[in-house]
Amino acid sequence: MAELNDTYRKSTLRNGIRVITERIAHVRSISLGLWVGIGSAHEESGVRGISHVIEHMLFKGTPMHSARQIAELMDSIGGNLNAFTDKEATCYHARVVDEHGPLALDVLADMFMHSNFDPAELRKEQQVILEEIRMYDDSPDEINQDLFLKSAWSGSPLGEPIIGYASTVSSVTPDLIRSYMSTRYSPDAVVLTAAGNVDHDEFAMQAERLLGQMLGGLSPKDVSRPEFFPVRVVQRKDCEQTYVLIGVEGMAVSDERRYTISILDAILGGGMASRLFQEIREKRGLVYSVYSMHNAYRPGGTFAVAAAARPQNAAEVVRLIRSELGQIAVGGVSELEVARAKEHLKGGMLLSLESTSTRMLRLGRTELNVGRNVPAVEVAERIDAVTKSDVDALAASMFGSGRFAMTVVGPVDEAFDGDALAQSA
Repeated sequence: MAELNDTYRKSTLRNGIRVITERIAHVRSISLGLWVGIGSAHEESGVRGISHVIEHMLFKGTPMHSARQIAELMDSIGGNLNAFTDKEATCYHARVVDEHGPLALDVLADMFMHSNFDPAELRKEQQVILEEIRMYDDSPDEINQDLFLKSAWSGSPLGEPIIGYASTVSSVTPDLIRSYMSTRYSPDAVVLTAAGNVDHDEFAMQAERLLGQMLGGLSPKDVSRPEFFPVRVVQRKDCEQTYVLIGVEGMAVSDERRYTISILDAILGGGMASRLFQEIREKRGLVYSVYSMHNAYRPGGTFAVAAAARPQNAAEVVRLIRSELGQIAVGGVSELEVARAKEHLKGGMLLSLESTSTRMLRLGRTELNVGRNVPAVEVAERIDAVTKSDVDALAASMFGSGRFAMTVVGPVDEAFDGDALAQSA
């Protein structure tokens, strides 16, 4: 079964693995991604972080190649090999010169299908991940991002940190990894993507040979929609700035209003011309960084504004953020702002498509999130179709409810912990 649309092609292997390519004949590179639609949100409490541990361990050797040989092999062809884990997926990816595409797929498939999970290597890698956890613990911005989701989505696996906890990471064993993968890494959850100078039929035939023996039943379903709690949480930390996150409930990644919220995001805090940047940084000089973000997942999302300021300015920054959110909820946006945001979004998308890596990532994410390819021309058309009234209505519904969550990390004092926090949030 094959699906054809210009340079985009999709096939399904006999075991259910989806193979998707986008041919770009004029480039000399290929970017490949081996995706599993399983991430930290699918983990039970006792194994938090195991998806991230698996990501690390797939680089630690197979019966065919040791960890060093994998690294030397990719270096010898000038390629890049890496991976990432997020809340709903894990991706193992490579970028190579087109003539080495088959070799890169061979390496990725070998890692994915035949990793050793050697106990000694696991112990070393657990120490590496514990150092990574300590690194995040030294970053107030990272702490606040995790604190916000864990507080606002309390009780949901989506609110838990991707990297897990020291205790759960340390308890992972080779047998636990094998058991976890056998019940979650099933063919129906796997998507293989490639963008660049790639021949789809040859790529799919090689995928069948390398991955066609993978077995398994249906992968676990996504978690249910998380409940959003308008909480206020302060965590004291000795650092130079106070880090603030103020947010509301957002929407799922497949929500039809995703183009509207992208425009709202761009107007509020998506660039140097945004309202928050102009009001808080340019006009008043209170911050170096202030921005908004919509974190969208398959069951739901959050929309938040982040800023960092000197402790004595933090309460004023919070007041200004809330003021901007209130103004846009009541007064809406201008036609000029909407037009500028549309061109900002379309321009950024088109520039990013000059990268085969970006195209490969888009193929995987759209397949896992909405089950189909979403061409750039469709995205541009959907962006252009958004009206000022669409943005106004969304701003009013999101920011007019009063259901704001706020987290603060930094050298906060009693006044900010009490009166200023209560008045501002």
